[in-house]
Amino acid sequence: MSENPTPGAPAAPPVCPRHPDRVSYVRCQRCGRPTCPDCQRQAAVGVQCVDCVAEASRGTREARTALGGRLRGGPPVVTITIIGLCVASYVAQLVVPGWTRQWIFSPLAGFVEPWRFLTAAFLHSTGSFLHIIVNMLALWMIGPYLEQALGRARFVALYLLSAVGGSVAVVLLAQPLGAWNVGVVGASGAIFGLFGAVLVVMRRLGGDVRGILAVIALNVVIGFVVAGISWPAHLGGLVTGLALGAAYAYAPAARRQLVGWLAPVVVGAALAVATLASYAAVGLL
Repeated sequence: MSENPTPGAPAAPPVCPRHPDRVSYVRCQRCGRPTCPDCQRQAAVGVQCVDCVAEASRGTREARTALGGRLRGGPPVVTITIIGLCVASYVAQLVVPGWTRQWIFSPLAGFVEPWRFLTAAFLHSTGSFLHIIVNMLALWMIGPYLEQALGRARFVALYLLSAVGGSVAVVLLAQPLGAWNVGVVGASGAIFGLFGAVLVVMRRLGGDVRGILAVIALNVVIGFVVAGISWPAHLGGLVTGLALGAAYAYAPAARRQLVGWLAPVVVGAALAVATLASYAAVGLL
């Protein structure tokens, strides 16, 4: 507030510290300074200035889940985005000639174009709508829970590495199964990774895991008895999800940020080494 240098003269009107050209008789309830309409923020009692609101927010601890994920309101953005990408890719499979052939995975195709280890997870069988419907339904049922519990970054790493882990398992078992040229599509490896992670997370948080155990067991059996299903991809995604889920769930609170980026690096390196060793074993390297 400005002062009157001349004794006995009328006091100068109070002005906003952030906008000295604006007179304001409204004062911040916290610091007592004048605050103009643009700098006023409604508080529980009275009005506060933007500076005090910013200072108070810096001193407030961000809400976190039991496993350190940022507590967010609103829709599960990552889960919805993945579903949208899968649906968009499925439409492209139906209307764009060669779309499936361009992104499908097989051990030999993956050796030449490594990105296929991941891109195949966004493709689905065009011979049956049931394939994409079942996978997207499972993702919608499990994804939001893990996205909230782990946080978006760790959830993305879990999903993508589980998808890659499914493709890696196909490579590891390609020689005994004689499947070096057999194409594989589908998000099932990534979905099984979520199954594995949610099992560990629920167990860590003291939840009842019997339901998810039954779901995993049923899907494992289906993978072996129903023709056309790649059970190695399911197995690889499940193992990857279990490993990452355990790292996230049991990391000490003080080390969660470190484990959050270190665990995906370690798992990714292990998958790369296993893949290169399999290619080397058949003379491709």
